[in-house]
Amino acid sequence: MPRSRVLLLHNQPVLPAGHPDAASEYEILEVVEDIDRVVRAAGYKTERLSVGNDLQRLIDGLIKIQPDAVFNLFEGLADRPSTETVVAGILEWFHVSFTGSPSETLALARDKQRTKLMLRGAGLPTAPFFVVEHLPVPKCTLKWPVIVKPAMQDCSIGIDQSSVVTNQSQLENRVEHVLARYGPVLVEQFINGREFQVSLIEGAPDERGRCVPLALPLSEIVFKDKSLWPIYSYTAKWAETSNEYQSAPLVVPVIIRPDWLERINDVAKRAYRLLNCRDYARVDMRVDSDGEPYILEVNPNPFINSLALSDGLGAVGLSHNQFVADLVEAALSRRDPRSAAFRDRKTRSGDGKTRRGRSKSSERPRSRRKPRGRTI
Repeated sequence: MPRSRVLLLHNQPVLPAGHPDAASEYEILEVVEDIDRVVRAAGYKTERLSVGNDLQRLIDGLIKIQPDAVFNLFEGLADRPSTETVVAGILEWFHVSFTGSPSETLALARDKQRTKLMLRGAGLPTAPFFVVEHLPVPKCTLKWPVIVKPAMQDCSIGIDQSSVVTNQSQLENRVEHVLARYGPVLVEQFINGREFQVSLIEGAPDERGRCVPLALPLSEIVFKDKSLWPIYSYTAKWAETSNEYQSAPLVVPVIIRPDWLERINDVAKRAYRLLNCRDYARVDMRVDSDGEPYILEVNPNPFINSLALSDGLGAVGLSHNQFVADLVEAALSRRDPRSAAFRDRKTRSGDGKTRRGRSKSSERPRSRRKPRGRTI
């Protein structure tokens, strides 16, 4: 029996190496190497496809490679983060099964305002907030301090020590800065407390056949430098040689009161299901001194090689390699018969002829005009 063909799809870095946000892009290349090795070791054929600003490359690649499933590592382009949703949508358009969450989940989670409104509507805790889409900045009615974030970004892009502000003047300056560079701005009440990451994977189905998310052991970001605001800034996340990075390690396992843990896991699972996450996701939270958790973000496409996920898998008896292989199996089990829509497009009539009645061998191939602009 022929081995299934798995396409490893990932974003091609588009920022120059010296760009301040470049580090968040280039790490994907190491991830692809690791996932390729694991998937091949599990017995599958693999192909790789990197996609930049030319989406025709994705469509042509699907037609040429004809994968049985796609391992979706596409995180969105740094200069156009919404492409994360676009690429998943194209896979769905062609009925190609892929790992990870569907396009509507990716789109929703990227929009922090809509996500927070949904969380509130479902009775899930999240910090008070407002959004600024244009100047002037309204008078803040939240308790100081507040934190200013891009409303449509991830990977801590646009977040640094100046993101936490303590008065109206600082707020106006910071909002103007973020608005000019990243678009709509989320202003959120700053929650002082411990910060946890809850990784979740698909568990066994319940009595109604719905998959129940399984919360892995918590990881905690420990902020050691008391002279800094305790936030997981871009520098703390990506700049490995910086003091901010060194003083904000990700710690596993976590010591926490059992009742706090139960509450955190319950909130995380409810958020996972509310946003219709699939296969795996991560929920980031702050927990105040009373043990009350506040959802900071629901990430349906987290870094798959993270310390939190890999250590958490070991705690429930899964290796990282087995988890990756299981993701492929899950994607293959979701295969849609309509995926043939992108296969053998010249022979869809079923009789070896084109719609004009000419045989395949006699048909002169049409020329394909190259798209304008730079092809990446």
